[in-house]
Amino acid sequence: MPHPGRGFTQGLILDGDTVWESTGGYGESALCRYRLGTDRPDGCAPLPPELFGEGICQAGPYIWQLTWRERVALRWHPQHLEAPQQVAYNREGWGICSADGQILTSDGSTELVRRDPRTLAPLGLIVVRLAGGRVMGLNDLAWAGRRVWANVLARPYLLGIEPGSGEVVDIVDAGAVMERHPGDADAVLNGIAPLPAAGEFLLTGKHWRSMYHVRLAEGRPGRRVRRLVAG
Repeated sequence: MPHPGRGFTQGLILDGDTVWESTGGYGESALCRYRLGTDRPDGCAPLPPELFGEGICQAGPYIWQLTWRERVALRWHPQHLEAPQQVAYNREGWGICSADGQILTSDGSTELVRRDPRTLAPLGLIVVRLAGGRVMGLNDLAWAGRRVWANVLARPYLLGIEPGSGEVVDIVDAGAVMERHPGDADAVLNGIAPLPAAGEFLLTGKHWRSMYHVRLAEGRPGRRVRRLVAG
């Protein structure tokens, strides 16, 4: 499907047939809305130029949008894309998802932070591990099938994480949909949104031409998955 605007995708959520996308870049960040399958956004609300947009999630009637290094999160009302509330935030912002009444966030490390959905105040940590080793580069997040799904920065993988233990229980090779953008090193996978059917997702990436409706299938793990483990 088309990827409207081919934005610098930092976060993606789906509400019915409405897609919300957070795009990054200083002076270019925005929260955009469009109908799935269309080639143009219905509207985009720009962020102040000093803020770099990151992951988004829906919590109750609001949309949370993280910023990268500014230690600020934005709380938007989806019916009024103007003047979001700014809330202090205690880490770098990367990915965020709503999970069973809590919020989970990533910051590019091996840790996920549990947070209060009303304030984003930290409530606890999840250390993500694969075969006993820590996994670095956790980026955009989604919640589906009682698992946290994360893409790994600059790698063609999605991880399915059991939130209680932090153990990686699924590794998905997304190489089949990886777009090639010669000369654009930033054009990496970075956008996960669950679809209603079990095991189905929307995937896209930074500056990608398209969004992809994918269905997960069983496969045999290869040795290269060990590269995900940093220590």
